[in-house]
Amino acid sequence: MTFYNFINPEDFMLPCLNKQLFGIECLGCGIQRSTLFLFKGEFLLAFKIYPAIYTLFLLALFLIFNLFKKFKYDYNIKMGLIVLNVIIVVTSYLIKINH
Repeated sequence: MTFYNFINPEDFMLPCLNKQLFGIECLGCGIQRSTLFLFKGEFLLAFKIYPAIYTLFLLALFLIFNLFKKFKYDYNIKMGLIVLNVIIVVTSYLIKINH
């Protein structure tokens, strides 16, 4: 018997305040469920729910790594990853609200 059988992580997910108050999803809606599916190994479903999950994960790994190891073009890489994530998040949000 595993720890997951005793506690369901979905019971601890925070509701979207924007969706509750205004009835429309925010730019971050789906990231909690997507992260949960990522940790469960359901990679395609994680991507379908929140397409930026992998690039955000890559950005987080880079930022953590960059705390310990500095190199010449780290600022450019960080900014590139941030811009890429913003583009993916906004594009997927626009597609989601128009369908």
